[in-house]
Amino acid sequence: MIDRLIERITEMDAPVVAGLDPTMAHIPGFIKENAFKEYGETLEGAALAVKRFNFALIDALADIVPAVKPQAAMYEQFGIPGMMVYRDTIAYAHEKGLIVIGDVKRGDIGSTSAAYANAHIGQIAVGEAQYAPFDEDFCTVNPYLGSDGIRPFLEACEEYDRGIFVLAKTSNPSSGEFQDRLIDGRPLYEHVAEKIAAWGEDLIGTCGWSEVGAVAGATYPEVIKTLREIMPHTFLLVPGYGAQGAGAAELAPCFDADGLGAIVNSSRGIIAAYKKDEYARFGEEGFADAARQAALDMIEDLKTCRAHA
Repeated sequence: MIDRLIERITEMDAPVVAGLDPTMAHIPGFIKENAFKEYGETLEGAALAVKRFNFALIDALADIVPAVKPQAAMYEQFGIPGMMVYRDTIAYAHEKGLIVIGDVKRGDIGSTSAAYANAHIGQIAVGEAQYAPFDEDFCTVNPYLGSDGIRPFLEACEEYDRGIFVLAKTSNPSSGEFQDRLIDGRPLYEHVAEKIAAWGEDLIGTCGWSEVGAVAGATYPEVIKTLREIMPHTFLLVPGYGAQGAGAAELAPCFDADGLGAIVNSSRGIIAAYKKDEYARFGEEGFADAARQAALDMIEDLKTCRAHA
């Protein structure tokens, strides 16, 4: 799967993933009003609004970005109707040729971890039939429980040609409370990075990058330099661009001389672009066009840092 992701990034010259993380505040009023007319102000009504919002965004973005990243929590908050929209969003993104990174941050042990892997990047047997419940191409994984929690995902990657991104150094301000703690004189994230590299060494694609990637926040560029040294074959999923404060200048360490090595996420900066002053000309009705323009602007911005990698 990593080979396919890199192929798509190269074709589009766009190492960008659009985070489909909708809240009710992001969704234009006319979409909510129409959905509520059908289902009332219910979880079903909210879920329908999310679905229509997502599908319009996918239509606007599918030919310019290689991937989308729905954050499961944004759908879980609407209960079963929301999770049905999560599934439908993934299916529609695939229909439009997009790669899907399920931002689920799962991590457990034994049969529980295997069940998470089956649900998101694997398959489950029901009698004689096999089903891929959510069918993401990649998913994010929390390594806190160690190799027991990761192994089922590695097995699913190998069996079903899928990939994972393991949390190494996250972009949030309090990440250092645990991730920066020194162990044997080195921060915890370095120890995690070593394990990520080891977990992925037998799953390297023809492109030279592993199916086992890492999440590394753009808000910590000096850390990314260290992580890249520890994980030379590990593709990075990079949050923190835009709304969280990081710009293209901080991203150069993510990329190699060919401009590869990472895919950079923007969520609010793309899907809620119509609310920003620089895209206000599109208006609420033009939210999808505003998202497209924001993605194009991000692609151009990233070219500056990739040129100096």
